[in-house]
Amino acid sequence: MLVAGLLIAIASGTAFSAVLKETVGDWYKNKSTRSISKLRGFDLQLPFAGICLGSCVFLASGMSIFGFTPLIAYGMAMPLVLLSAGLVWSQLKKNLAMLESGNTRAFELDGF
Repeated sequence: MLVAGLLIAIASGTAFSAVLKETVGDWYKNKSTRSISKLRGFDLQLPFAGICLGSCVFLASGMSIFGFTPLIAYGMAMPLVLLSAGLVWSQLKKNLAMLESGNTRAFELDGF
């Protein structure tokens, strides 16, 4: 289960990255608000849910190795993954809103 969870998360992360890059690239070429609003849809949410599922299975399986029952392992892994996923999703929405408003300086890392 440990390897299965890791593979699910990696495969979903690859799909998430591809969809995000393609849609942001399309938006950059056309400067259409429809492209950015599409990022909040099912096309991006499904791979993100796959990342969350794979991470939860991976964490719970890792805890099970150390002797936790599956109920306790999933009970500890699920809130951790859901909290992290909520924070990441809200940050992604903020970054997309900044990108849509034309504030691309927020993404420049050269200023550090």
